[in-house]
Amino acid sequence: MESAIDTHLQCPRHISRRVPDSYQPPFPMFVGRADKEIEQITMGYLGVQSKGDEQRAHALTAVGHIVASLDAPDGPEHHDLTHHVDNEGYDNYIVVGYWRDSSTFTTWLRSPDVENWWDSEERLSESIGYFREVVAPRVDQFETLYAFKDQLPGVGALMDSTSGDINEHGYWGSMRERFPLAQTEWMQPGSADTLQIISGDPEAGGRVVVAGHDNIALIRSGQDWREAGPAERDLYLGEIQPTLHAGMDFLRDNGSEVGCYSNRLVRNIELDGMPLDETYNIGHWHSLEKLERWAESHPTHLRIFTTFFKVVAELEKLRLYHEVSVSDQANQLFEYINCHPATGMMRDAALRN
Repeated sequence: MESAIDTHLQCPRHISRRVPDSYQPPFPMFVGRADKEIEQITMGYLGVQSKGDEQRAHALTAVGHIVASLDAPDGPEHHDLTHHVDNEGYDNYIVVGYWRDSSTFTTWLRSPDVENWWDSEERLSESIGYFREVVAPRVDQFETLYAFKDQLPGVGALMDSTSGDINEHGYWGSMRERFPLAQTEWMQPGSADTLQIISGDPEAGGRVVVAGHDNIALIRSGQDWREAGPAERDLYLGEIQPTLHAGMDFLRDNGSEVGCYSNRLVRNIELDGMPLDETYNIGHWHSLEKLERWAESHPTHLRIFTTFFKVVAELEKLRLYHEVSVSDQANQLFEYINCHPATGMMRDAALRN
């Protein structure tokens, strides 16, 4: 059995694990292994926001433009497309790109085609909104977990291999212990760290820039039932999905109570907007600790966790996974154009004095 932390990232542990050395997990799980040359990756969530069927074609055209821009030489190694309707009734299409290093992303972001399009005054006069939420964690600042070993989604598409059975899973606190940085650091924000609006006014629309803070946690937790047979689809749709949706809806609507800045349960789509049998949750949290406390103690997540353990032994084709990261404030970007004021990180951000 392997450690979730790759050998070149292991160091003397200053923070004790929550289980004894003899611990044996109840079922097999795996992590992605990154090439030793990868030091920092970038996760770019590039969004288009609209409302009503009459804006659908306009929004999908904008999504197509963003996807086409990713084909540049400095574009991401992997991307996927999603859609969801938020609790304000707005359609949100998100193009999610993953870059193997932050310098390549910066080159893409500052390329004339991308920069001029984003900065154009035309964006302000459109009847749809845009946002980009970007984090660039170092390789010691993220962890992954998969119930399968092939065709890894999300950041897993950047990984060069997959581990064997890993030890750090199946117990509360295992998520943190898969972080290489957690061997020596607690990854806590500062006591005064909050989201700050540094330009613009969400209530007025237009362009808004939000400053994050150190150690914001981002989780992507996915469910893929495209290849599941009838019995397994019924199991997922009948038992797992209802508890999952209830938990994600709680975080969407009441996340500020538990330290969740933004929560979106999204569905993967084709470029023409057709839905796929694949979903994932995108959650931004004040800290890894806040995410842990909700996961360990809140009834909405305990029901998800209990349901998963009840059925996990029966799963063959249902693909479940997650990726969790923290990032430094200097490696975050949260910008919005003509989005409603409860969008993403704007909801909990305060105007800077």
